[in-house]
Amino acid sequence: MKKWIVAIIAIVALVLLGFFVKGVFDNTIQLHPIAFRVGPFEVHWYGIVIAAGIIFCYLIASRIGMRQGMNEEHMAEAIIVCLFFGIAGARLYYVFSQWDMYKDNPLEIFMTWRGGLAIYGGVLGALLGAVLYTRYRKNCSFTLFQGTDLAATFLPLGQAIGRWGNFFNYEAYGSPTDLPWKMFIPLSNRMQGYERYDYFHPTFLYESAWDILTFCILFYFYTKKRKHHGEVTALYFIVYSFGRIFVESLRLDSLYWGGWRAAQVTGVALLVIGLLMLFYFRKKGRPISESPVKPTEVSAGRRD
Repeated sequence: MKKWIVAIIAIVALVLLGFFVKGVFDNTIQLHPIAFRVGPFEVHWYGIVIAAGIIFCYLIASRIGMRQGMNEEHMAEAIIVCLFFGIAGARLYYVFSQWDMYKDNPLEIFMTWRGGLAIYGGVLGALLGAVLYTRYRKNCSFTLFQGTDLAATFLPLGQAIGRWGNFFNYEAYGSPTDLPWKMFIPLSNRMQGYERYDYFHPTFLYESAWDILTFCILFYFYTKKRKHHGEVTALYFIVYSFGRIFVESLRLDSLYWGGWRAAQVTGVALLVIGLLMLFYFRKKGRPISESPVKPTEVSAGRRD
């Protein structure tokens, strides 16, 4: 298909999407969180959007990884392991932050379909999965920070897409506002004490926009500026956390640790850790020109 045809289709799709989003924000279009049912099972838009973001980013990242000599099978295995640990981490982070809700009903901890996942827990859980995979996978075709650098580059793009799952759930919104881009929140989805307000900050949109900017910064750095493995991973912690700290200050549904917003505490900690990591990798990291991938593994990771 010619590029100009693709461009026209993309522009039309974006315009239609814009009208759709505006209709939801104005309350001329009402959303339902359930996309469809299969027997007793409900498939939610939230899950569809999250899955779409993961698949889309993996397909792009894996192609780049194969060009660099990473084995396709190893990358597929790694993403499965990281997803498992990521979901577990996201759930544990949320449960820890809401322990009063679960301490008397521990079985509800496993009922993830009722909601309750936190992105920072997911990122840290996935990082643990990557550590374990690269440590124990025999003849792994990439090192820990080779893998996390590639993943960290595309993770913000996946997050930008995934945040629109909150859009379908009317969640992750901020304080009441009269700004032109205010979002209508149905009464049933409003936080207690805010029933008399109709329009709120669409903080999910703010974070999605910040995630896109983060992706652009990391992709440019990954392809043009990085000198050592691990630098992009560090930069992800810095750039993403910087924006999340400010967006979180507007949200009404934040998780709290005592009197502090959990995401802001975690964000500050990871921002500092990211700065230390970046300084360390710039000084003592493995140069990207020194690839540990063996020639046999390189050929195994490519397809003609």
